[in-house]
Amino acid sequence: MAGRDERARHWRYAELPGVDLLRARYIRKTFVRHTHEHFVIAAVTDGVEVFHHGGADQYAGAGSLALVNPDTPHTGRAGVPEGWRYGAVYPSPDLMAEIAAETTTLRGTPGFARPVLDDPYSVALVHRVLRAADEGNALAADTLLRVAVTRLLRLNGGPLPRREVRTAGARNAARARAVLEERMTDPPTLEQLAADLGTSPFALLRAFRDTYGMPPHTWLTDIRVRRARRLLDDGTAPAEAALAVGFTDQPHLNRHFARIVGVPPGAYQRERKNVQDAEPGLLLPSGVWQNRPLNTPPSPTYGPTSRRNPTGPSSATPSESGSP
Repeated sequence: MAGRDERARHWRYAELPGVDLLRARYIRKTFVRHTHEHFVIAAVTDGVEVFHHGGADQYAGAGSLALVNPDTPHTGRAGVPEGWRYGAVYPSPDLMAEIAAETTTLRGTPGFARPVLDDPYSVALVHRVLRAADEGNALAADTLLRVAVTRLLRLNGGPLPRREVRTAGARNAARARAVLEERMTDPPTLEQLAADLGTSPFALLRAFRDTYGMPPHTWLTDIRVRRARRLLDDGTAPAEAALAVGFTDQPHLNRHFARIVGVPPGAYQRERKNVQDAEPGLLLPSGVWQNRPLNTPPSPTYGPTSRRNPTGPSSATPSESGSP
């Protein structure tokens, strides 16, 4: 990877509703344990990403994908000194269910069975979705996204297990979660929360961690950042969003937001506003992000090299992208 700088762009394309987009290169970046409302489909092109998921470290190298289901705790960091470069799409559960119902035989709520899949062809598809969104090519972006999701569900799909609250500890964890969400800006202490629920602090801590994959204070930070994203999407200023969700000030929000979302809240909001306000012809091509001069034609492949994926699809010719 050329250079030693980190960069990231987190944005939306109006013609792909319910989908977040990310293109990033990280070296020292560390993502704390967090969750997403949407699915994570992250296509690695260089380096290695390591993320803790399901009780173990998972390794996603070049030509593979990190696949995370909604509300699943995970982390993220570089697995090699040079870091990792990747592009990601975050489709909503509703969109995933719609595609699964139309193109697969999966029943129930669809999801990914394994967190890492080695499939250079799908990696190339994801990056072509991002390129098509950059170029304002709505038809290609929508087509390639649906082809990519269908392929991944057929290779690595399965019904998501239903989380049933059966034990007393799990019920207390669910009640504690409801209290924290309601009192986001003024949460009780662990001792107060446990006393109100008729249990001990350590029993509640264990039950909450077993049920949601993280302790209550980490979950609260995660949900605060999630709520802040919605406020930023609606146009709320970062300083106001910080106070509205319970952070002490904007720097407090900045620190946690960047460690979960990957970009600062100001940059996150600017990208969304820029995409909404820009005319299709003014959208930056993906080559700009790759430090390619504006007068240089884009490479025919943005993801893995043609040696690894000689038949990768092109966003300019979605009809040649191959069957799902």
